[in-house]
Amino acid sequence: MTVHQTPFGVLLRRWREQRRMTQTDLALAAESSTRHLSYLETGRSRPSREMVARLAECLAVPLRDQNTLLLAAGFAPGFQERPLAELDAARKAIDSVLQAHKPYPAFAVDRHWNVVLSNSALPQLYEGCSADLMRSPVNAVRLILHPAGMGPRILNFTSWRDHTLHVLRQQIEARADPVIQGLLAEVMAYPVPPNSETADSQDAAQRLATPLRIATRLGTVSFLNTTTVFGTPNDVTLAELALEMLFPADGQTIEIVKAMVRAPAALT
Repeated sequence: MTVHQTPFGVLLRRWREQRRMTQTDLALAAESSTRHLSYLETGRSRPSREMVARLAECLAVPLRDQNTLLLAAGFAPGFQERPLAELDAARKAIDSVLQAHKPYPAFAVDRHWNVVLSNSALPQLYEGCSADLMRSPVNAVRLILHPAGMGPRILNFTSWRDHTLHVLRQQIEARADPVIQGLLAEVMAYPVPPNSETADSQDAAQRLATPLRIATRLGTVSFLNTTTVFGTPNDVTLAELALEMLFPADGQTIEIVKAMVRAPAALT
């Protein structure tokens, strides 16, 4: 079977237009000429490997797509894509960070929000979630907002979903991934639980950063989340990993978490 490869010039033009840059804009940024850039896009000229790298940097092209550009230009891929299990040093570093964050939840997700590592803290947060949603690979976005997951217990469901939709749209803006586009459409269709708070009911402190407020059998917990990525990845898998960490947003959450640590979970 013959696999059709999109020409380099077509890919370059798509990335330039996605970044809302003119040929002149990109030529100036890449220290080239508009004429040469036009020749590259129309296929009248072939880029050097150095030019591909320079254009990719100016366009903020992800490593996965930089490999595609290199292949289209006739070069070997520049970045490896290895399973996380083979990235021993990185895996140990990630696991060390996640475990150090206990008793609060922390997990690493791939580019599609599938959990690849977790510290498995506070299983009480997932009580009542569908077994299907808890089956590997667990999708963090789906688990939190799905009506068969934590969705009905997310007290500020509308605000958290708005936050999630914003993050997914940013991902799509950076890279038009059909899986993320499908996840965006899915999340937009989730029904709002009847007990969900409105944005107007949130106090000023909550508006500074959107918390994740979850009703549990021990009371309401409120978390602020942070996202951490590797600063200088040279592997596609590592470049697409993100660490999501939840921190207590108030004193009540700290006390409830202490009680959760002492109490056994009842997931069934």
